[in-house]
Amino acid sequence: MKFSIIGIGKIKESWMKLGIAEYTKRLATTGKIEFIELSEERIGSRPSSAELMQILDKEAIKLLKCIPDSACVVLLDMKGKSLSSEEFSKWIAQRMITGYSHFCFIIGGPYGNSDLLRKRADCCFCLGKITLTHQMARLITVEQIYRAMKIMKNEPYHL
Repeated sequence: MKFSIIGIGKIKESWMKLGIAEYTKRLATTGKIEFIELSEERIGSRPSSAELMQILDKEAIKLLKCIPDSACVVLLDMKGKSLSSEEFSKWIAQRMITGYSHFCFIIGGPYGNSDLLRKRADCCFCLGKITLTHQMARLITVEQIYRAMKIMKNEPYHL
């Protein structure tokens, strides 16, 4: 099993890096996890909606280049479906049964996602109705992947 978390921007806070490292270590027995960080596009302080769409499309093109054709693509998006941890685990398990062994989780930049990403995604999930930084979304995503694997194996999550 392989999980890729592909995002715009870099993790800057050390406490977030430590949290991500902890869940990455815990997932090592389940499969490989990789993080791909891509640079944000520069944008003025008051972009027009057309400029914003161009920026989102440029970021989407960079993200799309990192996705193998055979991967199951999960776009984390405010417009996506909200799932419980159990539903998320069941969703991954169903995809594994149908032959997917590589899951790419896509996290856009601070301005959201382009429709180019929504068209490529096998599904769009929302991490909740609250607004999260795209950096925080990475930590929560890796934690939820870990939790999903524990649920799938009927193992206790809390150690």
